[in-house]
Amino acid sequence: MVTKLKEVDAVVVGMGWTGAILSRELTKAGLNVVGLERGPMRTPRDDFAIPAIRDELKYTNRHELFQDTAMETVSLRHAMSETALPMRRHGSFLPGTGVGGAGSHWNGATWRNLEVDYVVRSHYTEKYGRNAIPADMTVQDFGVTYAELEPHFDKFEKLCGISGQAGNLRGKKIDGGNIFEGPRANDYPNKPLARNFASSTFDTAARSLGYHPFPQPSANASEAYTNPEGATMGQCVYCGFCERYGCESNAKASPNVSVLPVLLPDPKFELRTNSYVKKLNYDRAAKKVTSVTYVDTRTGEEYEQPAGLVILGAYVFNNTLLMLYSGIGTPYDPVTGRGSVGKNYCYQYTGAGVTVFFEDAETNPFMAAGAFGTIMDDFNGDNFDHSGLGFIGGGHISAGLSNGRPIETRAVPPGTPRWGKAWKEANAKWYRRWFNVAGTAVNYAYRDNYLDLDPTYKDALGRPLIRMTYNFKENDYKIGAFLSQKSAEIAKAMNPTIMTEPRFRRGDYDSRPYQSTHNTGGTIMGTDPSTSVVNRYLQSWDASNLFIMGASVFPQNQSYNPTGPLGALAYWSADAIVNKYMKAPGPLMQA
Repeated sequence: MVTKLKEVDAVVVGMGWTGAILSRELTKAGLNVVGLERGPMRTPRDDFAIPAIRDELKYTNRHELFQDTAMETVSLRHAMSETALPMRRHGSFLPGTGVGGAGSHWNGATWRNLEVDYVVRSHYTEKYGRNAIPADMTVQDFGVTYAELEPHFDKFEKLCGISGQAGNLRGKKIDGGNIFEGPRANDYPNKPLARNFASSTFDTAARSLGYHPFPQPSANASEAYTNPEGATMGQCVYCGFCERYGCESNAKASPNVSVLPVLLPDPKFELRTNSYVKKLNYDRAAKKVTSVTYVDTRTGEEYEQPAGLVILGAYVFNNTLLMLYSGIGTPYDPVTGRGSVGKNYCYQYTGAGVTVFFEDAETNPFMAAGAFGTIMDDFNGDNFDHSGLGFIGGGHISAGLSNGRPIETRAVPPGTPRWGKAWKEANAKWYRRWFNVAGTAVNYAYRDNYLDLDPTYKDALGRPLIRMTYNFKENDYKIGAFLSQKSAEIAKAMNPTIMTEPRFRRGDYDSRPYQSTHNTGGTIMGTDPSTSVVNRYLQSWDASNLFIMGASVFPQNQSYNPTGPLGALAYWSADAIVNKYMKAPGPLMQA
């Protein structure tokens, strides 16, 4: 039996970055908001304090902060001709669960997309001709521009206290920052993090080759900081426990630190944890979502929560599953190309580069932060001439280490035995004397990379699993080969004692080793309802009171981490809801 509850103004599904931001903006606008989080409550004081948080077995190996694959997972196949099998253990990517979501265990790398990233199809077609984009590559423009999002990027960076160095301040290029970034109205709220041996060595080598390195923009605060909401962050202590961990010093921005301290006490907001949303209840005739049904995972009881406004702020797979299972929108068909729900699933191509070893220098990887290093964008986006290269897009190249945790992070030179006395001696010798120089590439959408409902496997609530049909393409391999060679040229200029051969991923996508938690697509945005799930304001074309947040709305994946862009889009959508939708509820764009 389902218990029907009293209607509220708005219900928000998921209490990660976007759910927390939308809840805060809507309560400030006067709405009564219920936030539904399927996992437990997590607070920095109770869950992220030392010494307990520095438990590598618990958090890295046993996945304490990640979604439980026994409850819900995804199935994977590389091609439509194959049978998908469920992922029984997360490896390649690590979706979060609990209050804060993946925003509590992320590294803190916070980017603004390049201007070209928002107009990929129109830009490459206009510059290189209509044949520049392969026929089966389904990239499309976002429907919103960098210039429109700039003030919302600024707002998110101030919320998080981002540490960095501007490279394009109101059109003026500034050496030492990213000169390829779009113009920004303000510098970062905090100065960059300190540099270590890896960062400074890479900077010198890249500059000697005529490139333009800059410090990684980081949500790890270089100084104590109070954001515009009144929430205070501590100063980064370079402990090396960022990715997969909550922050012991409250220095890493997260929903738990940056938004929830002011949201939770608001009488207009109610948080319900352990509330696993099962379905959106859809009135097809009225084109509205009337309520959401959720299960209390502690008791197994089901509840129906009616609401005037529904916000999906869950992870990529969860947003897409709820749309498909609830029958909202047209499921994507890769054979005909019709439909949009599940379309344009993308991931990220990482690991192209080299490892360097220095016998007479110490890199001290244990003194680190998640977003801690030096980057260059000279080969990202369309910052370089693609004529004759055989691919479009690019990637950024970086150097540094985010941690020196001994179970997870060790490197030894090529030829070292894999066990025994010599292996132990090599570990002891080189542990503090190495780092990576590596490229991270774009991943563009293809017709046959998509998400749909698995016909065989179900989750703990009896719903079909999300089935991922995905593999890397030739465009990815060519970018990887290009970035690995450029990384090797920079590494050679550092004059290391030992340098590995350039490497890049080749062959089928492998879901076992970690790559990045940068999944995108499935509920993509645009200006044409026949090729997108939500409009430019992230409003569903098929339900005017439903808005979808997060990286599931990205039509393709840039080389950058998605958190900065999804934060900016959350503020962009919140502004449209408060200043347009609430004044005249209904479609904000006509189909």
